[in-house]
Amino acid sequence: MCLILFAYHAHKKFKLIVAANRDEFYNRPTEPVHYWEDHPHILAGRDLLKMGTWMGITTTGRFAFLTNYRNPQEITEGQRSRGELVADFLKKEETPGSYMNEAAKKRHLYPGYNLLAGDTEELYYYSNIENKVQQLEKGIFGVSNHLLNSEWPKVKAGKEELSWIVDRNDDSIIDQLLALLRRDDPVSDEMLPKTGVTLEWERILSPIFIASDRYGTRSSSVLLMSDEEMIFTERVYSKDGLNDQQYKIKL
Repeated sequence: MCLILFAYHAHKKFKLIVAANRDEFYNRPTEPVHYWEDHPHILAGRDLLKMGTWMGITTTGRFAFLTNYRNPQEITEGQRSRGELVADFLKKEETPGSYMNEAAKKRHLYPGYNLLAGDTEELYYYSNIENKVQQLEKGIFGVSNHLLNSEWPKVKAGKEELSWIVDRNDDSIIDQLLALLRRDDPVSDEMLPKTGVTLEWERILSPIFIASDRYGTRSSSVLLMSDEEMIFTERVYSKDGLNDQQYKIKL
């Protein structure tokens, strides 16, 4: 993932609302969201290069999401795949807090990341850059390729629109969230973050929805979680058009 916007205990019906975009090289092999054959309780997309995932849920109400921390000077050779952190949490029954504390002990094994993990009772955030395990309380949050609630323009704009959608509280919430994730508004140069990539790449990476010749937003995901069920919607973008899938899990 490269952008995760989420509302926690901020909506009348849904205690968790997630709207997220996965940005990746177009030629990286990927499976769309499905129940994994080797772990049938996991519902997630899958990176076929490293066999991890960027976002997923389970039939028991566990969920996890991850973004990379952007640092072009970071040496990643010999380090482990960040996608295994999401997959491992979904495979296990360990509490979110315990899992995050264990992840912190292994922080040096992975390139920079932001990890969110939770279940029907609690939600935690951890970044191996900041190295601070946090249990999150209610509110509107956003994380891209920096830390939680950074001042990046797309994070700020995304949180503002998510807050508006949450307050509207109508039945078209999934369509509204997918529309939010498709926003490709350019950011003026003076507002761009300085993350160590070229100005051209800062411009390309600045919108909520990214498109370039070889890298961009591959899919958008929306998760709604109430006391009764989880609704997971994924929209995959390809040269052939859009492919939507939706799954519902009773809790």
